[in-house]
Amino acid sequence: MSSVQAQPRLRKVWKFRWLYLFMFPGIVYFVLFKYVPLWGLLMAFKNYQPFLGLVKSEWAGFQHFHRLFGMSDFWMLFRNTIILGLYNVLVFFPITICLALLLNEVRKEMFKRFVQTLVYVPHFLSWVVIAGITYVLLTTEGGIINELLKLLGYGQVEFLTSTEAFRPLIVLQMIWKDAGWGTIIFLAALAGVNLQLYEAARIDGASRFQQLWHITLPSIRSVIVILFILRLGSFLDLGFEQIFLMLNAVNREVGEVFDTYVYRVGLQQGQFSYSTAVGLFKSAVGLILVVIANKIAKWCGEEGIY
Repeated sequence: MSSVQAQPRLRKVWKFRWLYLFMFPGIVYFVLFKYVPLWGLLMAFKNYQPFLGLVKSEWAGFQHFHRLFGMSDFWMLFRNTIILGLYNVLVFFPITICLALLLNEVRKEMFKRFVQTLVYVPHFLSWVVIAGITYVLLTTEGGIINELLKLLGYGQVEFLTSTEAFRPLIVLQMIWKDAGWGTIIFLAALAGVNLQLYEAARIDGASRFQQLWHITLPSIRSVIVILFILRLGSFLDLGFEQIFLMLNAVNREVGEVFDTYVYRVGLQQGQFSYSTAVGLFKSAVGLILVVIANKIAKWCGEEGIY
């Protein structure tokens, strides 16, 4: 590039220098914590030895991936992760949209703020606290729910050790903790809907539900599509803390996922290369899902994420 061509670009950068300055901390964050750690993915193709370091450790090729796909527990882990991921996408995600739509319909501002605060607060509680509350409510040793069942003449229910109750319980925890927080972006999108469209619809005799279906939802459709595609990127990334805290010897068959498996094998047993291979497999699946979903969104006339 010649100096003559570079000068207009430099002038443009100088013109918007304050915007670039505001961008600088974010760029540094992504470089340090998102791109630099990609060097560690090399560990998945090596027999990593801490005292030798990443560079001097011997190559293993695809040995760790062969071990992952060939182990007896792979399909159990894959099934559990897929099922919980589907719950996340097909149950939790629509509930955040529905909650945002309900909040948007509230006309009394003080009541709306009170409800928003009420549904936001659980997001700031740690999963340790959420798990503790769950145990207090559902344990058979003095749990509030089981005590109420006994008062009503029913027997105790083993919520915490039931294989049938584990997955619904995980989804309910996710909804209670993060559904309110997930409405923030949707509420911001709803705030930008042209109010004149609602006025015109009311004049034409449209009901509240018709306004919701024909104006509100189409107005935030692009936001829904983008957030759905981004959620697919973390389809297999269910979060370690929540599931780890709710796992026990009885429900492990339906609750063990890749995240808890990586912790057990990678950190507790010190198999760093193998656990890195598992993590890389998860990331590859997420990338494939994002690319496919983005293609489908483009075919359907949406903008997608790139």
